Amino acid sequence: MALGLMLASAQQQDELRLLSSSYSVLNSKTGNAMFYRPVYEHKGSTLSADSGYLHKDDIGRQFFEAYSNVIITQPTGTQIFADKLHYDAASQNATLTQNVRMVSRSSILTTNHLQYNMRSSVGNYYGGGRITSGTDTITSTNATYFENTQDAFFNKKVVVRTPNVKIYTDSMKYNSPSSMTYFYTPTNIKGNKGENLYTEKGDYNTNTGVANFTKKNLYTEGSKMLKGDTLHYDRRTGEGEAIRNVVFVDTTDKFYAYGDKGLYRQSDESITMTDKPLIISVVKKDSTQSDSTNTGNTKTNPSNKKEVKKKEKEDKKVKEEVVSKDDNKGENKLVKLDPVVVPKDSVQMDSIFMTADTLFSKMILRSTYIPKNFKLSRDGGELDVEVDEDYGDDNDSTDTDFTAGLDSLQLKGDTLEKKEINNDAPQKKIKDKQAVLKEKTKQEPKKASPNTEKTTAKPVVKDLNRFELEKNSKADSILRKNAVVPKADYSDQIFNKALKAAKNNHEKPAAPPDTAKSRIVKAYHNVRMFKSDFQAVADSVYYGMADSMFRLMGKPMIWAEKSQISGDTIFLQFVNQKLDNTLIVGNAFMVNATLDSAKYNQLKGRKITGFFDKNSLERMFVDGNAENIIYVVNEETNVATELFHDRSSRIKIYMENNKLKEYVSIRKVDGKVYPIAQLTQEKEFLPGFIWRPEDRPKSKEDLLNRKRSVAKDEIKVPEAENKEGKPKEKTIKNIESEPEEKPQEEVKKQTTPKREIQKMESKAQGEKLQAVQDSTLIKAVSPNKEPIKK
Repeated sequence: MALGLMLASAQQQDELRLLSSSYSVLNSKTGNAMFYRPVYEHKGSTLSADSGYLHKDDIGRQFFEAYSNVIITQPTGTQIFADKLHYDAASQNATLTQNVRMVSRSSILTTNHLQYNMRSSVGNYYGGGRITSGTDTITSTNATYFENTQDAFFNKKVVVRTPNVKIYTDSMKYNSPSSMTYFYTPTNIKGNKGENLYTEKGDYNTNTGVANFTKKNLYTEGSKMLKGDTLHYDRRTGEGEAIRNVVFVDTTDKFYAYGDKGLYRQSDESITMTDKPLIISVVKKDSTQSDSTNTGNTKTNPSNKKEVKKKEKEDKKVKEEVVSKDDNKGENKLVKLDPVVVPKDSVQMDSIFMTADTLFSKMILRSTYIPKNFKLSRDGGELDVEVDEDYGDDNDSTDTDFTAGLDSLQLKGDTLEKKEINNDAPQKKIKDKQAVLKEKTKQEPKKASPNTEKTTAKPVVKDLNRFELEKNSKADSILRKNAVVPKADYSDQIFNKALKAAKNNHEKPAAPPDTAKSRIVKAYHNVRMFKSDFQAVADSVYYGMADSMFRLMGKPMIWAEKSQISGDTIFLQFVNQKLDNTLIVGNAFMVNATLDSAKYNQLKGRKITGFFDKNSLERMFVDGNAENIIYVVNEETNVATELFHDRSSRIKIYMENNKLKEYVSIRKVDGKVYPIAQLTQEKEFLPGFIWRPEDRPKSKEDLLNRKRSVAKDEIKVPEAENKEGKPKEKTIKNIESEPEEKPQEEVKKQTTPKREIQKMESKAQGEKLQAVQDSTLIKAVSPNKEPIKK
């Protein structure tokens, strides 16, 4: 008896309890009564509709069928509206169809088919729906909503619309109170300004605009791309930070950079690379150009098929073995990076590789880029105003009209910014209040059936949002149909395409370049550069794309074939993507190794100016106390027999096919020839001599794995023999030039009237010219005549 009462009581608790209704009509066939405007209560929730009836199955389970203006109200305040309802009292599962709208604490869910469990407060829709939370609207084919945690999981054709971005993905989690979205499949976040964030795993806050991505991440903005193993982005500040295997590409500028840490700023379109950064700039190369690191006599001709294949195989290893820190042990090790990092050079194109402790690049207005005109001229221009030391003869060493009729080249010179342009504008915080949907109900008095209990007034709901729901449903269906959700490896595909475009200078950029802006590059500390025909080191480098000029500062050195060039500041300029001219200012010095580096041909002055044709040195001018030392070598015995020492105000050197064509000494000429037997070490080296082949980058791989070992404030060079016969050493203090925003002072010129160049007829001068022509700074050979000793 007691057990029966308990079962009966439990069954009553599981059944719906009618609170009120207007009237009812009994169906004689089914035995069920149809109630009009009924209000039922079940386990704390109320269920109401325009009409509905209760029925049971064979095992006694109770069901409620409701039609038109269906409303479910839960104890938490969540309300669900629909046109139809099928409710299972035992499982508390509610199936709602047609114009379904669920209003919770912080969001509104709309769909045409919703499965909702009132016990767990979990709902699912299939076949399309949307959730609106504040200013965020999310539509998808399927979704699961957890009312207790206010989390929603969306899948298949997911589209998120916010005031600032649109998100496309196939799988996503969303939390309404925090506005956090979580991604697990390929996802695109498209900003209103044209920027795009791609990831295959990460999160994004639609309120703050902060993103954190951890798998196959890529940021794109116009022609610019930034990728890394980890990507952090803040939309309000416009800053994106990438960590490990970072690559930045600008296809318009043909510019790309690498590193293990990169910071991009949208305001000035700048990129800062650290942790073994590498910048690559594409230039054209001459078909006859050879690798300058090959100091032997064999030259590489890219037109040769074997050499081309060899070069292509070598270039596949670029940026490939890099010293990086082990995350666990903190030890240095060689790491092979993604082979896509650096595409190989074509036979027609070449690349300049540059690394430093920190690499910085940004876009600036061309109007703020102040041109500096060095007034370089291919005929050498006028002599400097400084008073040179008088070595004796005031005439030119030989007559020549080699440079007659040549046009002078007027360069833009050193160019830097007038001011920093900061376009950062704090974005106003968007504050949206979730509108709370309130349904007002009115009791419509009607005569009740005699069998109807007297109850409290029942709320009646008029669906004023039906038209809006139907319109949104159609719009969402079209939106999902047209949505382009990215596929796996999407980032690799577009990034590889971008790298190819950046590498190919013959291909026009997809987007036209911004003619109002230009890119600058700054490299700080331990700068190293590598190109197939020259290499360089410096403390800092400034490069402007507006005039294609590199400025090397802080003990800069350049190597080309067997030659080494140094000075206080070195300028290198490219025209039409080819090396056009160079200017070495302050303590300019050029050294050329001969006889297997046992002897050194040397050239020095206050400045050295060089001009190139098809990337080969065409002419060179040494100004200001110009000095030259050349060893004369017997070709048969390969032994140096004499040393020629020339001094003047200016030395002109003209080259053709990498061979000396003419050599001219101008003003205050003094030339001497010394037999090797009479040489002292003091005469073998010009003041300021420096020879550091160990600092030369030997390959693209060596560029990143090693820094020059020179002390910061001094370099030691041989001086004279001491009493024990060993060379003494002296210390040369080198001028430290930090990169700066202002151009250097213009090199002063003296306007000197041109006079007729007279040919030197003395036997000594004749032998001097012959020795120089046979020797040059490229090679050393024997003279035709025995020179006069002085």
